[in-house]
Amino acid sequence: MAKLSVFTLLGLGMTLLKNQESSYQTRLNAFREVKPVELPKCNLVKGIEAGSEDLEILPNGLALISSGLKYPGIKSFEQNKPGKILLMDLNEADPTVVELNITGSAFDLSSFNPHGISTFTDKDNTVYLLVVNHPDVKTTIECFKFQKEEKSLLHLKTIRHKLLPNLNDIVAVGPEHFYGTNDHYFIDPFLRSWEMYLGLALSYVVYYSPDEVKVVADGFDFANGINISPDGKYVYIAEILAHKIHVYEKHANWTLTSLKSLDTNTLVDNISVDPVTGDLWVGCHPNGKRLFSYDSKHPPGSEVLQIQNILTEDPKVTVAYAENGTVLQGSSVASVYKGKLLIGTVFQKALYCEL
Repeated sequence: MAKLSVFTLLGLGMTLLKNQESSYQTRLNAFREVKPVELPKCNLVKGIEAGSEDLEILPNGLALISSGLKYPGIKSFEQNKPGKILLMDLNEADPTVVELNITGSAFDLSSFNPHGISTFTDKDNTVYLLVVNHPDVKTTIECFKFQKEEKSLLHLKTIRHKLLPNLNDIVAVGPEHFYGTNDHYFIDPFLRSWEMYLGLALSYVVYYSPDEVKVVADGFDFANGINISPDGKYVYIAEILAHKIHVYEKHANWTLTSLKSLDTNTLVDNISVDPVTGDLWVGCHPNGKRLFSYDSKHPPGSEVLQIQNILTEDPKVTVAYAENGTVLQGSSVASVYKGKLLIGTVFQKALYCEL
């Protein structure tokens, strides 16, 4: 009888493990192959070889790009070099990138590891750049002033808080005010890995200001990209391992109320919002297993979604670009400017296309 009980328990354990592994593979889209969607004219951006994980295009056509991310479990082609912020002028016929010089005596360039970024333009047209930074596998927010003429960033402040332990992306709503996604709950690497594998959905979103910090949404299976509608009334959140884009209504006290969710068949990363049309442009990972378990013979592909009329009952989702990794590996962000599409990646190159 005792042996029978042991074998029964072992059998149940094996079944549960098998079911969990199947669930994990499904959340990663582990067996999906990309159906190519081409654009008429695309060129790789000169000067980007180690990632363009997030980017933001200013109204004047200047693009700010974070490059050189080192993230646990993700490939890096410049593991021993600090990250950087790049500048690209999309008004040029054949734009290239330049690295922005960072000034400010209190800032440690050697450990700079930029992740998500966001800009805020003040009433006097001062542009502030907020950067998620992971120095020594920790998390800070670095606040900069963008100096266009000098092609530099002036470091103003470093933000740390116990509710910002695992920030992935942010959307600025003030010079040092933002919503941010914590992609994990746990800090310990071992617990983080089990949190992700088991799909515990403990990820959450925080509102930060110098006067108030609070959790405004939770229960996500790896909250990732975040952005805001042009009128400032709605916040969009990407839940990468659930393949969903969530829409929240923003209130005067900075709290959020869930309105709807949009299902996709891809791992949604960073969200950009067209300031004219309100369309969402989302950098995506068609097969997450290839992103988290890098193999140069089977590299992660790239995919870009355009989402129109997301606030209506019948939003339109279009695959604007898709590729199997031969050209572009691990697309994480996409943004439009005057009929052109700029696509960034977690750790590889960037692509500039005509729509």
